[in-house]
This record gives sequence, C-alpha cells and structure tokens, in this order.
Amino acid sequence: MTTQSPTTPRPVRGPRLRQARPTSPRRGHRGSRPRRSPLLTVLTGIVLVYSLLPLAWLLINATKTQGDLFTSFGLWFGDSFALFSNIAATVSYDDGIFLRWFANTVLYVVLGAGGATALAVAGGYGLAKFDFPGKRGVFAVVIGAVAVPGTALAVPTFLMFSQMGLTNTPWSVIIPSLISPFGLYLMWTFAAEAIPRELLEAARVDGASELRTFVQICLPLLAPGIVTVLLFTMVATWNNYFLPLIMLKNPDWYPLTLGLNAWNAQAATAGGEAIFNLVITGSVLTIVPLVIAFLFLQRYWQSGLAAGSVKE
Repeated sequence: MTTQSPTTPRPVRGPRLRQARPTSPRRGHRGSRPRRSPLLTVLTGIVLVYSLLPLAWLLINATKTQGDLFTSFGLWFGDSFALFSNIAATVSYDDGIFLRWFANTVLYVVLGAGGATALAVAGGYGLAKFDFPGKRGVFAVVIGAVAVPGTALAVPTFLMFSQMGLTNTPWSVIIPSLISPFGLYLMWTFAAEAIPRELLEAARVDGASELRTFVQICLPLLAPGIVTVLLFTMVATWNNYFLPLIMLKNPDWYPLTLGLNAWNAQAATAGGEAIFNLVITGSVLTIVPLVIAFLFLQRYWQSGLAAGSVKE
C-alpha cells in the first residue's frame, strides 16, 4: 500500500506588472520620419540648379529679339516678348529649312533608334535565354564595344562608307545608329533576370513556338528594359552631331544639331547674317520633343518596374 505525500498548496501569484520600456521608432514605420541630411540636401540643390539654369537661360532668351539679347540681362526678360514671332521666323527662315532638318532628325530617330532598340531586344533575349558555342566570346566583344567611344569609330566608319558610296546620304547616319552595344548589354542582363526559365519551358510544353513565346510572353515582361533602351538610343540619335558632321555635306540632309550650328556660324562668315535669336528659339524647339517623349514613356517605365512587385 503506497502512501501519498501531502501536496503543498502553490502560492497564488498576482498578475506580473511589467515595467514599460521606451519604444524606439522602427525604421520604415508610418509614424517615423526619415532622417534628414543637410549635406545631401545642399548637394541635391546644387545639382538641381546646375541642371535647370541652362534651361532657364534658354527659355528666357527665346523670348527676346536680336537686339535685346545684347542689351538685357541674360537671366531676365527683355523689353518685348518676342517668343511667337521668333518661332514664326525660325520655321520660315531660308524657305523653311528648319522644318526639313526637323523631319530629317525624326527620320534618323525612327529608323536608327527604333532599329537599334529592336535589335538590342532580340539580341539580348537570345543571348540571355539560349546557349550556343562562343557565347563567352560574344560577351567579351559586347563589353569591349561598350568601352570604345563612338567618336573613335567615326573616321573608320567614314572610310568604309565612302568606299561603299553611301556618304552624303541618310543611310550613312541611320546604319551606324542601328548598333548600340550598351543597349544590347542592358537587354541581355535585364532579360536574364526578368524572364524565368520555367515560364519558357511551360510555354514550350504547351506547344507555343519560339516566336509566339517571345511576342506574347516575353515582350510584356521586357517592357521596362525596352523603354530604357529606347530612351537612351533616342536621345543619343537626336543629339548626334559628330557622325553627321563627317558624313553629310548636303544641308538638305542635316539633322537639327548640324543645322543650328550652321546658323550659329553665319555670324562669323564674311557677309553672314547674325540670327542668334533664331538659333536659341530653334534650340528650344529641338528639346521639346525629347521632353514630351520622356514624360510620355515615363508612365510605362514606372508601371513596368512596379509590375510583379506585389505578390497576390
């Protein structure tokens, strides 16, 4: 017979009071404020002023007449507001040659920058998602081409095109613009991360062809990279100066960069007419399409970058 030992009653304890600790604001909390850096604010302001001051000077002086450019302060308006008369004189000067230069620039951008973007997208996708012999060699060539400046290839390109009889034609500007090593490398690295290999395998199992997979599945995923390459190539082609300078002699095929430089050089020639107000107004009209393109494509750029960031 076993004896049970008497159980000792447990002491009844009251609720334990915890000492309140001061809570430190967590990083990223809604109520917390981000740290402010006075040095970073000052540097950002300097960069902002440095970037916007030339644009402000250009916009202000586009409203002045030829005489007001030399008699008024550069960062303030003149006695008369002549913006609209300057625009009318710019587009009508020398039988409307400015409009011809504008059309030439649009042609070079559409065929050159558009073709460069298409080739970069197709080439970058193929290099990222397909394996073939010599792929490392192609990678080395692309990296080497990115490191070589375009001005170093201008003279050899001119000699090659002169042997082919293509100088002083639009093709001498369009064909070199089709090659964008940086755009190819950018699309290569972007496609390698943006398109899962499992997605391609699933499409192939379902019987989709490579072309259909690329057009219907891969292109929407590559939208941010496509817009980025398009913006880079478009700006580079729109502002291209040195290549048309050595390739073109006929003013009828000049882009805006060469045409405005020719107007600016008139004042230094014997008997030339100084039309600095038209040069400044033409420069303002030149940057307007770039600003519109950036504002229009920025929507697709940001929406593409944010796509897939929230998991449902």
